[in-house]
Formats: sequence, C-alpha cells, structure tokens
Amino acid sequence: MNNSQQRGPGAPPAARATERSQARRAELIAIGRKLFADTSYDALSVDDIARQAGVAKGLIYYYFKNKRGYYLAIIEDAVAGLVQRAGSTHDLPPVERVQRTIDGYLRYAEHHQAAYRAIVSGGVGFDAQVLAIRDEVRGRLLGTIAQAAWGRTEIPALARTALVGWLSSVEGVTLEWIAKRELDRETVGSLLVRTLGDTLRLIEEYEPACPAPTRPPVP
Repeated sequence: MNNSQQRGPGAPPAARATERSQARRAELIAIGRKLFADTSYDALSVDDIARQAGVAKGLIYYYFKNKRGYYLAIIEDAVAGLVQRAGSTHDLPPVERVQRTIDGYLRYAEHHQAAYRAIVSGGVGFDAQVLAIRDEVRGRLLGTIAQAAWGRTEIPALARTALVGWLSSVEGVTLEWIAKRELDRETVGSLLVRTLGDTLRLIEEYEPACPAPTRPPVP
C-alpha cells in the first residue's frame, strides 16, 4: 500500500501527523508570501511574523529554524510554482509551447510580484542561496526553450550563452512591466516571443547545428 492509500481517517497516527505537519508548514508559507509582499525582509522580525500569523514564535523556529530559513522556504515554494508552469507544456507543438511558457512566466510574475523580484534580484543582499534558486529557474526555462527549439537540452556553449542573454532581458522586461503596468500581458508576451525568435536565428548563424524554427506568421 502506498502513502496516498494510507491517508485519511484510517491512516496510521504517524502518517496523519505528517500530513498535519506538512499542511501547517504550507499554511505558514502562504502567510509569509503575503507578509513579505507588503513588508521588506529587514522590517519583519520573527515576533512580527508570529503575531501576524497568529502562531507561537516557536512554531516558526520549529519548521524553519530562523527568519532566513522561513524566507528561503517562501522563495523555494514560489520557484516550484514557476518551474511547474515552465514544465507543463511538454505535450504542445514547439511554438505554442514557447508561447504558453512565456505567458505562464508573466502570469506568475504578475500575481507573485514580491517573490519574483526576490528571485531575479538575488534576494536579501544578493543571498547566495537565493541566487542558486534563481539559477535553477533559469536552467529549467532554458531547458524548456532548447527542447522546444531543437528537441534536446544539451546545447553548445554559444547557444546557451545567447539564451541566457535573452532570459536576462526577459527578467528586465518583466520587472519593468510589473512595476509600471503600461502594457498588457499579451503585448509583453508577444514582444518576448519575437525577440526569442531573433535570438534563435542569430544562434543559427553561429551554430548551424542549432537551426531556428520557422518564423510564425505575425498576427
């Protein structure tokens, strides 16, 4: 019998306790997202977090060890959602896969602005662990693009470097967009898709083994 079959009223006490613990931890992370969305990291103490979450301070220490551990858990949870969006398009045609990935990326940034800013800017004081989390996001997104464009994720250094440059521009454009909201999401997404096409055609000039997909018709 697997773990999912053991859950429920008839599950062993240890399994039920684990479920409760996981649910409580997830609840605290959800609360933390809202807190850090409205207040800077330095302005929130563990006492503030516990008071606003309506829990004992010891519970924060129990699940996350300290405020930094709590903050990193929130960022990691945010990344999991972003990466899941990037990996959920594998069964679509290549062009639609890229369009859906970019749209999902923008939707995520739009609805989780504080977490997105922390991920792409390196977090508190350019925290090394947050930078590692950002690199994980980049790697997954680049893998999605490479798989859609060339059917593989192992690509030459030049292609990878060019795509990293494009993704850096995506991060800059997205930060500008969520800060000013002067354009609609569809327009920003179309801009990013077309600049990706230009990048892929440039890559093909240097790496003929990485041919650019056929340019889709302009809507």
